[in-house]
Amino acid sequence: MASRPGELRTSGFGTTLFDALAPPPAPAAPTSDSVFDVCHVGVVLRALLFVHGVLAIGALFVAPTWASWLVAFATGSSAALPAVLVWLLVACAARRPFGALPVPGQWAVAIGLGAVSGAAGSVFVWLAAGDPAGVPAWLAPALAGAALAAVVFQWLQLRAEALLPADTTARLAELQSRIRPHFLFNTLNTALALVRHDPARAEAVLEDLAELFRVAITENAESVSLAEEVELAQRYLAIEQVRFGDRLIVTWELDPDAGHARVPPLLLQPLVENAVRHGVEPADGGGVIRVRTRVKLGRALISIVNSVPPNGSEPGHGIALRNVRDRLRLMHDVAAQFETRRDADVFRVQIVVPL
Repeated sequence: MASRPGELRTSGFGTTLFDALAPPPAPAAPTSDSVFDVCHVGVVLRALLFVHGVLAIGALFVAPTWASWLVAFATGSSAALPAVLVWLLVACAARRPFGALPVPGQWAVAIGLGAVSGAAGSVFVWLAAGDPAGVPAWLAPALAGAALAAVVFQWLQLRAEALLPADTTARLAELQSRIRPHFLFNTLNTALALVRHDPARAEAVLEDLAELFRVAITENAESVSLAEEVELAQRYLAIEQVRFGDRLIVTWELDPDAGHARVPPLLLQPLVENAVRHGVEPADGGGVIRVRTRVKLGRALISIVNSVPPNGSEPGHGIALRNVRDRLRLMHDVAAQFETRRDADVFRVQIVVPL
């Protein structure tokens, strides 16, 4: 009888040149069809910080003391904040019709909307002061709103060009984590060892392997559900479970509601692969991996915790972790969080994405 799965030999193949090779993915659908796509937390925060930064610097020119600067900045903010929010809300709500306009029309809409928003925002200051405004008082905030809107719109154009489908597809392909070739050979050896005494289990291993490589080679979707990513990670760890046997202990704590979150493809697989490679494989007694998902404050939290052997493992280059962080930032911007840390004998990865 063949040796038990936990003692199956590995191929000894390391990372090869073929790690970097993958068929070019098909063109992805555009993430947005309008330059006016400002319906993102990161865009809103950057626009607000930019306008208030300009306002704070401008107040320095007219304020002789810090106290007067604070009053001038607070007064200006009471007009700038609603003006910026109005501009962003209208642009977000009408992004499709605005985006369908020719470029000169888009500029006219952006600047005109900025002028109207600036004048409308100043109404709050005048109402608080109880002093009706004349034409000069309306003109200054309208011109300021138009100028700031032009700068923000230029930034949005540059942002849209950076996120063109071709560029995004190329970058995602570059960042996409690929399953290492030696994992393929190890899995095939495992299946071959199982064929004689447990053909049904060998078939299951090959089915999981086929699904993993189908996704790794052909996946070109902009995003997938977290539930799909969990299923793929389960397939990967099921294969490794056969190879390591009792040396690998995996626990799953899954919240079905968190499975609706959208994440980049192949997000979890490289993380659990790292956990196996650095936490289980080098340890004589094996190791433990725990994957947990839950919902908190309208966001999905994913944590992957693995034990770390006392003698450690051969340090990697951190490529998988950087790829995951970069792909999360590319998709969710500041709305996503990615943290890693080592606590005593465990290594933790925590990801937070919006629902």
